[in-house]
Amino acid sequence: MILDDKTILVTGGCGFFGQNFVRLVLKNQNPQSIRIYDNRELAQVEMRRKFNDPRLRFLIGDVRDKERLSRAMNGVDIVVHAAALKHVPICEYNPIEAVRTNIDGTSNVIEAALDNGVKKAVAISTDKAVRPVNLYGATKMVAEKLFVQANAYSGEKGTIFSCVRYGNVVGSSGSVIPLFMEQKRQGEITVTDPRMTRFWITMEQGIQFVVDSIEKMRGGEIFVPKIPSTKITDLADAIAPNTRMKIVGVRPGEKIHEELMTAEESAHSKEHDLFFIIESEFPFWNKENHKSGESLPEGFRYASDTNKQWLTNDQVKEILKNLEAE
Repeated sequence: MILDDKTILVTGGCGFFGQNFVRLVLKNQNPQSIRIYDNRELAQVEMRRKFNDPRLRFLIGDVRDKERLSRAMNGVDIVVHAAALKHVPICEYNPIEAVRTNIDGTSNVIEAALDNGVKKAVAISTDKAVRPVNLYGATKMVAEKLFVQANAYSGEKGTIFSCVRYGNVVGSSGSVIPLFMEQKRQGEITVTDPRMTRFWITMEQGIQFVVDSIEKMRGGEIFVPKIPSTKITDLADAIAPNTRMKIVGVRPGEKIHEELMTAEESAHSKEHDLFFIIESEFPFWNKENHKSGESLPEGFRYASDTNKQWLTNDQVKEILKNLEAE
């Protein structure tokens, strides 16, 4: 197993991604230790009690603090960078704070990883980084570019940096599913636009894809999973059938459809059975890094409205059933 006997640091480790990453890695692999790096004291206390595992180390710290990050990464093999301000309205209202965390914080993660000789660092990105129309997406786009270009600083035997980019995570904090489930009890579902489509991935699938990408990464790639789309109205019908649906209009900074890969990116990408790899265009990239995979047709874009894979109503209901059982 790629993470066996490794010392791993997860930034934002008390968040939705971090806790699920820790849970599944402890279950399926045998790391030496996992360092939970997070700036929330209460969240760390609760997580420590929840897991009660001697392989976990809890470190108070903020990604804005480069010195603390550098100390936390001493002796670390793998960094999973998940810390970010993620809620679109909050980032729009607090733009400087979003920049300081999502961009400056990512730069600090890179420098700390380089200074400590970390072997691999992977950044968790989002479809909102593709052709961003809101500040959150713009900061994540910059974070991706920082991580890719960081390979130019590390040299052939230094830290290698890559990104994983995927769509909305079922049940994550701030996602529409918990909102719809709450609104169902109130008797009315609010939908911004009936044309809207989104990519969806379960947290288990997302975590496994991150682990698989850590194993495959050579430094400079952006890994994109092949995942299904759904119409927002179909999602609402599956969650709350026969419930009144109110159309409230698209919110500021919101797209009708999402993209995971642009036509420009597909020109230097490879398609595999279950994922795409967007290869770096910088000189450090070695074309021999990934010999397998097929080139994509000219003009190909991977978007939620043109996706070939769609969730059926029964599949959505099964996902929701599993979510409620957790």
